[in-house]
Amino acid sequence: MIRIGNKEIGSHAKPFIIAEMSGNHNQSLERALHLVELAAEAGVDAVKLQTYTPDTITLDVHTGEFFISNEKDLWKGQSLYRLYEKAYTPWEWHKQIFDRCSELGLLAFSSPFDETAVDFLETLDVPAYKIASFENVDIPLIRKVARTGKPIIISTGMASAAELDEAVRAVRLEGNDQLVLLKCTSTYPATPDNSNLATIPHMKELFGTEIGLSDHTMGIGVSVAAVTLGATVIEKHFTTSRAEGGVDASFSMEPHELRMLVEETERAWQSIGHIQYGPTEAEKPSVANRRSLYIGEDMKAGDVFTEKNLRNVRPGLGLETKYYDLVLGKKIKADAAKGTALSWELLL
Repeated sequence: MIRIGNKEIGSHAKPFIIAEMSGNHNQSLERALHLVELAAEAGVDAVKLQTYTPDTITLDVHTGEFFISNEKDLWKGQSLYRLYEKAYTPWEWHKQIFDRCSELGLLAFSSPFDETAVDFLETLDVPAYKIASFENVDIPLIRKVARTGKPIIISTGMASAAELDEAVRAVRLEGNDQLVLLKCTSTYPATPDNSNLATIPHMKELFGTEIGLSDHTMGIGVSVAAVTLGATVIEKHFTTSRAEGGVDASFSMEPHELRMLVEETERAWQSIGHIQYGPTEAEKPSVANRRSLYIGEDMKAGDVFTEKNLRNVRPGLGLETKYYDLVLGKKIKADAAKGTALSWELLL
């Protein structure tokens, strides 16, 4: 069992929902705090930030490989440094955001992108850490986070099974077994046909950890499907409104969608249940709505059952319909009125 703060993660508990703020605060602390309030209203379990600065994540270079020129890239036309200037969450905001989360009953933690970020987050006593997909091969960072002894959630975007094995081993070699892996497709947005959710149960068997989903698709369908396949954690980016823009806004959920995500993933979890055949307790009254064998017209003792006087009808309180051919041609033992449920006593 894994516990983050007062929340348990596992198949016995409803899905743990993380609302990823990322850079959707648009460099406004007021907006960031408002996002926290919207997340609380939606009913999520946690809000997650990202902890870096432009200088801790890249170089102040604006040409060559430091410039995003790929036409398919959501952030094309700007340098990495300028992008991270827009997207990063100022470190001096973290405590205010975390405090607001606490006031509203939300857990709050972050993704550190280098070792200095871990040191900083430790001063805020975060209850858990998230390793982003692009950092899941940064073994020194993973080891440092594992040494805190706190739960670690690792997104698995782009990682091979061998790379994931290295990450999982790094965590466990530090004596930390509080690990969740998130199936993730690192495209923005991702598409359902590129999500490969069948990996979820395989990953659980392969690594022996709780498995979740970091979902970059639009809508909630992929997340709901993931829960039915065993995902116990769901992470989604969120914003106030996609129309207002922002570095991640185009693939982020709006508040009403976030609320729907919480509700429908819980319904999906409730529906999993256990292996069940035969009527449940709730279904037992409905058994009477099956067909069964009834007397179709008044009969006297000794009359022969025919297709006219032996009927296969609702309700289901007579002999089962599988005995229809057996009863045809037999004689009735006693008088019976139309509408009498056929029983063995009337035959034997």
